[in-house]
Amino acid sequence: MTLSSTRATGADVSDTLDRNAHYQNALDGLVKVLASPLPDVAEHFSMLLADYLPHSALFILDGADLEQPKKHYGEAALVMHTTISELDALRGDAKVNTVWRATMPVAGHLQPVLAALANTDALLVLTSPGEPQLDRLVLSLWQVLALRIQQRAREASPTYLMESRAASSIRAEAITEVTDRHTTTLESLLAVLRGATLDDRAARQAATSLAVDALVHLRTQANQIRTFTDEPVRTAFARLRGDLRPLVRYRDIDLQFVEPPVDGRALPSAVAHGARAVVRGAVLALADQQGIRRVRVKWDCDGRNLLIEIRDDGPGELSIDSTQFDSLRQRVIALNGQLSLAATQDWGSEMAIVLPLDPPPIHGSDVSAWNLGRRELQVLEHLATGQRNRVIATQLGISENTVKFHISKIFRKLGVSSRSEAAALALKHHLPRTLH
Repeated sequence: MTLSSTRATGADVSDTLDRNAHYQNALDGLVKVLASPLPDVAEHFSMLLADYLPHSALFILDGADLEQPKKHYGEAALVMHTTISELDALRGDAKVNTVWRATMPVAGHLQPVLAALANTDALLVLTSPGEPQLDRLVLSLWQVLALRIQQRAREASPTYLMESRAASSIRAEAITEVTDRHTTTLESLLAVLRGATLDDRAARQAATSLAVDALVHLRTQANQIRTFTDEPVRTAFARLRGDLRPLVRYRDIDLQFVEPPVDGRALPSAVAHGARAVVRGAVLALADQQGIRRVRVKWDCDGRNLLIEIRDDGPGELSIDSTQFDSLRQRVIALNGQLSLAATQDWGSEMAIVLPLDPPPIHGSDVSAWNLGRRELQVLEHLATGQRNRVIATQLGISENTVKFHISKIFRKLGVSSRSEAAALALKHHLPRTLH
């Protein structure tokens, strides 16, 4: 009896050690994922999870990453044909901080999937997942990674904002072109089918109904994309209030807020993140002055710009060139905005910030100065869409090593050191042009 009990205890200890080894290896792997650039996160996270939960493809849908809200890695046929709309539909059935499995349409076909929704509202989807024994471990790893992605967005560095605005301009232009083209087509179809010269009334009614449904669906898709990349101005301001409260909680400062109008235009995500980062930095800089007792933050909209006003009752000794405002100036410039500061000694300071809601128009420009070969230009165009080396190789019919060789030459010719820098530069020059 004692021997049996001892053996059972030994087995329990062995199981515990195995689990601890699992968790230790997972944490070691997660450290590498967290240290990787955001464009590489999906690939590295997929490779980490493959040891615990085999899968055919991994998708991340996260509006906090403005450069690439949809990230993927895995089988080319899946990652190339899975849409944001399909992934967003999965989000509607998911519960925060849970893992669930189902059969859902992915890439146009029913697929077994695992979905996990983090506390940040970021969605992880694995297709054809393995057995569920370690689902909880996957969720825990995903929660940590989702926080890392959100933190980078909250930091809103100038480079990050510039790249995001460039990508937003391309997305906005694509949405407008697709919506206008298909709306015109469908409205023309409706005009013909409603014409009195057609005799087959039943056929006309059926075709009209079909076209109306298609038109509604098209507009819904466009609105869904805008909703995913825009943030209501009141929501953005409420988040700002939540960000600022802890910053002045232990300071003897009266922090006042003037709400933006209820009907104010929604903010593009890059503007919302950037505006909050600018205001946080400004409030911290102003609060460090001696004798300050009150700071007022006001947001307003004029239909084209977000208008930010920050006032204090401090000594009024700061200037726009003060070193405290260096990062603010860089962020405002990255968003194509304007920053001014009026200070009156012994009366306080008033900072005014104007951030355009629409990204600057991107005009095609000559890229011949880069001296890129035909294949290098093709690789750069694929790179600008966020594709990984394996997918680029499959699309172009070349090896991954050849893709890496072309990318190293592209970096040298463009004078950049990362994929995100190359992609941002390509977007600013209206690439890709041939990927249709």
